[in-house]
Amino acid sequence: MSDREEAYNDNAEEQYADFDKEMEEFSDNENIEVQPENNTETKQEAQEIIIASGAAQFDQEIMDQHNSTGFNKLQSLKDKAIKKEDRTTTPYMTKYERARILGARSLQISMNAPTFVTLDGETDTLKIATKELEENKIPLVIRRYLPDGSFEDWYATELIVDF
Repeated sequence: MSDREEAYNDNAEEQYADFDKEMEEFSDNENIEVQPENNTETKQEAQEIIIASGAAQFDQEIMDQHNSTGFNKLQSLKDKAIKKEDRTTTPYMTKYERARILGARSLQISMNAPTFVTLDGETDTLKIATKELEENKIPLVIRRYLPDGSFEDWYATELIVDF
């Protein structure tokens, strides 16, 4: 060891003694009790209770309050949905929706999803998705949320797209 290294290592034992004591507090050698999960319930109980597997205690308290009030998440979603006849937003697809739709559909096509247009030797998934959008054959739904928490669902085939 050189003189330079010794200058840094003269009191190495003293430096690491405190560190070792601190690390004992965070040791993995503690005995951790693992409680088996019991997620089986009857059909009737499963319909009435929302189960969050592996939820924290706080989350479980919220779920218990939710179950005691009798609300169902699916029912509240149906209440927030706006009917097709009562839609207020524009029938034009925004550039953000277009980008999201093309990206999502391109990803699906790259993962070997069936295409709804003739390919004509095309291999670029983004161009295939664009061709599907031009021919109104993309099977996706756009959900537009409104400030009051309600939402409108528009099929991509219903919206007017400017190219």
